[in-house]
Amino acid sequence: MAKALEGIRVLDMTHVQSGPSATQLLAWLGADVIKVEAPTGDITRKQLRDLPDVDSLYFTMLNCNKRSITLNTKSERGKELLTELIRRSDVMVENFGPGAVDRMGFTWERIREINPKIVYASIKGFGEGPYTNFKAYEVVAQAMGGSMATTGFEDGPPLATGAQIGDSGTGIHAVAGILAALFQRENTGQGQRVNVAMQHAVLNLCRVKLRDQQRLAHGPLAEYPNEDFGNEVPRSGNASGGGQPGWAVRCAPGGPNDYVYVIVQPVGWQPLSELIGRPELADDPEWASPAARLPKLGKMFQLIEEWTSTLPKWNVLEKLNAHNIPCGPILSTKEIIEDASLVANDMVVEVPHPQRGSFTTVGSPLKLSDSPVHITSSPLLGEHNEEVFVGELGLESEELAVLRTGGVI
Repeated sequence: MAKALEGIRVLDMTHVQSGPSATQLLAWLGADVIKVEAPTGDITRKQLRDLPDVDSLYFTMLNCNKRSITLNTKSERGKELLTELIRRSDVMVENFGPGAVDRMGFTWERIREINPKIVYASIKGFGEGPYTNFKAYEVVAQAMGGSMATTGFEDGPPLATGAQIGDSGTGIHAVAGILAALFQRENTGQGQRVNVAMQHAVLNLCRVKLRDQQRLAHGPLAEYPNEDFGNEVPRSGNASGGGQPGWAVRCAPGGPNDYVYVIVQPVGWQPLSELIGRPELADDPEWASPAARLPKLGKMFQLIEEWTSTLPKWNVLEKLNAHNIPCGPILSTKEIIEDASLVANDMVVEVPHPQRGSFTTVGSPLKLSDSPVHITSSPLLGEHNEEVFVGELGLESEELAVLRTGGVI
């Protein structure tokens, strides 16, 4: 079956996480992604290794379904070969430091001159301005995009989220921009520049907190459990931050992830009051309406937790779902990797690997009925040098050997 992006060639000049997460999604959608690595390889091949002399899980889980070639783009012959690769590609993606590709001699003007139809996407830490040259990392983007200031408990420090919203979150934004540019190319015949900044992507994911920043001008935020409000949105623990109050309540036997997140909708209060053994609260004027409950959310969730703490989270889940009360157990990473439903949905996938035997990775969250995803292993370093340079660019095998000994590949 044909894939959605079949026939699209992506020149992947990315490393670490934000860029590779984007190009991996494009590969899963069917694009031919050629990962261009320095002869020493993407730095993550060797980072956080669990097995000696084998590509790390850091690398394998971000580079599935790609081909790998090596190229020293600082050499003259390397620049010539990169020029030819640009000429033959539909998309080019990079996440080097600001100006790095320009210094190689490949400015946007030069790239567009080589291939007017190419979509050239860059992922950077920040947009133009005072932060442009700051070094960007996952948690730096969270810090400067609004996430950390609003994550954590009121009396505690700002916290990073375990979700990689700075890196992989930016990668997803980059994919959206690339696909839009490819679609526009169908009408114009021209490629274009796509720029995505990590700070901007995190900010986009934190838009509800900017909503609440503006609401503060009109008084305290009633759905937050905080007692005191200043002139900025506070950290509010596990509060839902939405129209319906929610909280993570402890379950038996009290382990670090023995919690269920419960949302209390107006329609759910009566059955919930029955479940917790306080049926009289359903009609009590002090508790019966959302307006009455809002000032005492802490007490409300305390009453719920007195019930949930006597039961395992899966029992709590069953009882709440029987009454259509929105809820979800806090799943640990161990529970997730062993979850049969995630395996059945191809979201936890076992992938064969030529060196490590196999590894478990996250599957594609994009499910297209006519473009199914089959996840294949990440490539070994330079695995496709001959296939690309000789088979597709037309180099002689003898030159390939010279390039290898000369440090060009």
